[in-house]
Amino acid sequence: MQCPICQSTAGTRVVSTSHVAGCIRRRRECKDCSHRFSTEERVVTSSPLLIKRNGQVEHFDRDKLIYGIQMACAKRPVAPSDIQRLADDIEAAAYQANGDGISSAVVGAMVVNGLKALDEVAYIRYAVMYIGMDRLDNVRAEVDRLLNDRLAEHFDH
Repeated sequence: MQCPICQSTAGTRVVSTSHVAGCIRRRRECKDCSHRFSTEERVVTSSPLLIKRNGQVEHFDRDKLIYGIQMACAKRPVAPSDIQRLADDIEAAAYQANGDGISSAVVGAMVVNGLKALDEVAYIRYAVMYIGMDRLDNVRAEVDRLLNDRLAEHFDH
């Protein structure tokens, strides 16, 4: 392991190890300059297949999924950890599909349901961008439905 400060390849000493979000995080110390730094290790597996609406098959891309969720959540009070957790859940479902693959419609529905629980504005943004809610009357009907649900919850309590 090369030290990021002195570039020494003499080695490092592992100071601590922890498991965080599906990876192993190691705190290391350079044997030459004593600088401490962290490394993360992840298991590399073949990615599951994503079956698009047009029948095209491609590899599931976690970064693309997170980007879409982040775009919907831009300037909204959604914690990055919540976005990561949602992506983790969807990625786990994709891996559970095994060799059969997972349809993009299922992934989209999982994102929609996850965002609806996190932030209603992000949910509407995602629906407009990714699931074809492209007519204003459809968007308005969904916003009205959300408001009616919120009113019903308010009066139930």
